[in-house]
Amino acid sequence: MKRFDSKRIRKTILEMAFSGSTVHIGCAFSIVELLAVLYRAHLRVDPKSPEWAGRDYLVLSKGHGVMAQYACLGELEWIGKGELERYFGNGTRLKGLADAHVPGVEATTGSLGHGLSVAVGLALGAKRSATDQICYALVGDGELNEGTIWEAALFASQFKLDNLIVIVDVNGFQAMGRTDDVIGLGDIRAKFDAFGFETVLIDGHDENAIDAVYGQLRLSKNGKPKAIIAETVKGKGVPFMENENVWHYTRLNAQTFGAAISALEGDA
Repeated sequence: MKRFDSKRIRKTILEMAFSGSTVHIGCAFSIVELLAVLYRAHLRVDPKSPEWAGRDYLVLSKGHGVMAQYACLGELEWIGKGELERYFGNGTRLKGLADAHVPGVEATTGSLGHGLSVAVGLALGAKRSATDQICYALVGDGELNEGTIWEAALFASQFKLDNLIVIVDVNGFQAMGRTDDVIGLGDIRAKFDAFGFETVLIDGHDENAIDAVYGQLRLSKNGKPKAIIAETVKGKGVPFMENENVWHYTRLNAQTFGAAISALEGDA
């Protein structure tokens, strides 16, 4: 069985959302391939010890997409299947936003704009300790409305944190509508270029492209922090959810859950 299979991760997300009667399906689906490839081939961890001191870091700044990360942690068996099935239930550790009490989750996030600052701090610490650890930070395009994102970006450039890789999930939406309609971001790649980053634009669902760019940027030691501008589709994988922002806050019922599972299973 292929580890971190994107289709299986999406199925796990649907099962979690349905059992917990909770939201944020679309924004979890848009980052599935980005996380699957990272965990499968690039994020250095000890499968037996989430707290291994030499691990790479992953900060999910868009903490509302955490079901995708929980599904990956389930693949690592750091979260058991039974716990995934109790997602968002009474007494569970698995809440609707990223929570550092869960093994493998580096930071509690969800109040948008703060996770990148945490990631910058981790990257700076690794630099000063002269380790070869990489720190990945996954942010949403709507999250770029927050000023703290750009303060962190300036800091990363000033201190030459070339061990920081920022992954921007550009799905074109945020909670209340299209990003261009709320606060237009213009050319995101050009913005990160202007802040002194080494930037790459990719299709955020093309696993071969994702794999190549992770490998490329990990080896790039040019004194520049990195930014991957990943163009994605909110709700990717289930046609009736794709680019339909209602699935940011809509809960599944038995009918829509069954339809979504059927759509996934019918996708070759």
